[in-house]
Amino acid sequence: MTQVLVFFDRVDAHLTPAQAELLTHADALGETVVVTGSLPAQGAAPLAVKGVTGVLTGDGPIYAPNPALAELVATAAGELYPDLILGSDTPDTVDTLSQAAVSLNAGLITGATGVTGSGAATKSVLAGSWRTTAQISEDGPLLATLRPNTASQQVVPAAEPEVVELEVKASSVVRILEESELPDSGRPNLTEASTVVAFGRGVDGDVTLVEQLADELGAAVGASRVATDAGWIDHSAQVGQTGVTVSPQLYISVGISGAIHQKAGMQTSGTIVAINKDEDAPVFEIADFGVAGDLNDVLPQMISELRRRKG
Repeated sequence: MTQVLVFFDRVDAHLTPAQAELLTHADALGETVVVTGSLPAQGAAPLAVKGVTGVLTGDGPIYAPNPALAELVATAAGELYPDLILGSDTPDTVDTLSQAAVSLNAGLITGATGVTGSGAATKSVLAGSWRTTAQISEDGPLLATLRPNTASQQVVPAAEPEVVELEVKASSVVRILEESELPDSGRPNLTEASTVVAFGRGVDGDVTLVEQLADELGAAVGASRVATDAGWIDHSAQVGQTGVTVSPQLYISVGISGAIHQKAGMQTSGTIVAINKDEDAPVFEIADFGVAGDLNDVLPQMISELRRRKG
């Protein structure tokens, strides 16, 4: 049976959608052990799901971006000899697994959309215009980070796994001076959301309708670089080549032209709906459904219909 080592930089009281999805991936591939830098007060209870047979931690909590996380992964690999080492496609995880790959003399594939038990990974490249399959050419584990929304998040409850501490401690090279929780917008995390509503220059600074539509759909809100540079929303919401990459099941583009650098961040979405008053906007070339019209006319109708259907 394929041995899968899943890396989470930290586990909180509840699994994130991306963590639940990654465990679903792993369970379909083989026997799963989780290695993490920290656990919540209730221990491994959040990891009591089907397929997880054990949990490995360090000697005390280790928080990203501490380089000891890479040592923790490498040590865990030395104990288990896994066929696959998987993580979510986030900057901290990519950083940790790239360091671990060097230590293990192994291959790393980032941004994968799927992984097989034989060590092959699929991913989209060149702004989503090509799909490739890659496989390591040497013996050893394949390390891969997987994009969100590529599998089900339906984890099945199971017995709480045993926790084993490895002799790895946090490095003194990095010290966390202060930690504060981000304000809760009530919306899902942009990189993990199954539905994203993104806006651009076309809203002209007024995001009221976009936020109303997002709230009706339970969606995250994203934006183009023009919109974030204008200060209409925080830069963390930027979708594109110089921002975050999203792969939701549904992506609604509102008032965004769809230039190549913006496409690079969303072209792998399941279904793309574009709303733009410019009939020749490049975004219509990749959209599954397009509405050529003024967003101030189109969005109120969408919001009204959603509310009507909800009763």
